[in-house]
Amino acid sequence: MKTQLKPLAEQVIVITGASSGIGLTTARMAAERGARLVLVARNGEALETIAGDLRALGAEVIHVVADVGKEDEVRAAARTAIEHFGGFDTWVNNAGVSIFGRNEEVSREDQRRLFDTNFWGVVHGSLVAVEHLKTKGGALINLGSELSDTAVPLQGMYSASKHAVKGFTDSLRIELMEEGAPVSVTLIKPAAIDTMFVPHAKNYMDVEPKLPPPIYAPDLVANAILEAAQTPHRDIYVGAASKLTSSTAHHAPAVLDALMKRLMFKQQRSQTPAGDRDDNSLYAPVPGRDGRERQGHKGIVFETAPYTSATLHPKTTAVALGAGLALLALWQSRSRPRRGFGMAR
Repeated sequence: MKTQLKPLAEQVIVITGASSGIGLTTARMAAERGARLVLVARNGEALETIAGDLRALGAEVIHVVADVGKEDEVRAAARTAIEHFGGFDTWVNNAGVSIFGRNEEVSREDQRRLFDTNFWGVVHGSLVAVEHLKTKGGALINLGSELSDTAVPLQGMYSASKHAVKGFTDSLRIELMEEGAPVSVTLIKPAAIDTMFVPHAKNYMDVEPKLPPPIYAPDLVANAILEAAQTPHRDIYVGAASKLTSSTAHHAPAVLDALMKRLMFKQQRSQTPAGDRDDNSLYAPVPGRDGRERQGHKGIVFETAPYTSATLHPKTTAVALGAGLALLALWQSRSRPRRGFGMAR
């Protein structure tokens, strides 16, 4: 069954992890485009402020305080959306957190907690969303990562959770296809993004962590999410770096391992001594860190992603490329000296 998705202005969208980063950027962008929103996160104070700001701009927004690692709280969020708006059309599983440190150093308790959010949060959200979406159609959008297809040292559990998200998402998609359910299932795979990812993470290292380049703007991920809410896509790589990493992992895994060994320890370690290890959002939100889209990376942040734009809009890209080549050919023909037919000199 072909899935028909509504324009954003006709949709109700549920976004988990909506209090900062990609979730917050997506909420603001969706509100600008006329969607009605259900914002879900653990930080009720931040959600209330965000919802109020969006309402002041004319958006219809409600918020629900919930920990996605707890299925009953996720179900309560879905019920609230149905009671208030009559249902929802797109569900975005975005909530996530990381831990920096060697696998042997990270406590099992912390590892399990990360999986509660990153993996079980996606499972809870997906299965609750699908119960509703199968009856009316819509989109399920899960946030994976470039690390869904490979792994990095010092973020072993995060890498493992994103592998698990990919496996679950792909399996669920096939089952829904077999049923003929009118549900589009998309896995978004961003490269490193300038969000509050690092400040939220728990750190076991002796220095503060940092993201390895290249780093992209969260707006690019939000745009990909909203594209998937309107047009079915299987996978969306945000940033050419994400696609390159995935392709290298598939075709030359040993080469990528060697590069990771050489580069990724250094590129994830800053020169700043580590702060308090308990100052993180793994178990509970930290005041002052929500309500922000970006950390404010001091280096280059790519605000455009031509590769992603080309994959999302291949026909438009082909037309633009063709027009560009035609103009180039015209310019070359006019600038090239004409040969005459007179006598040779």
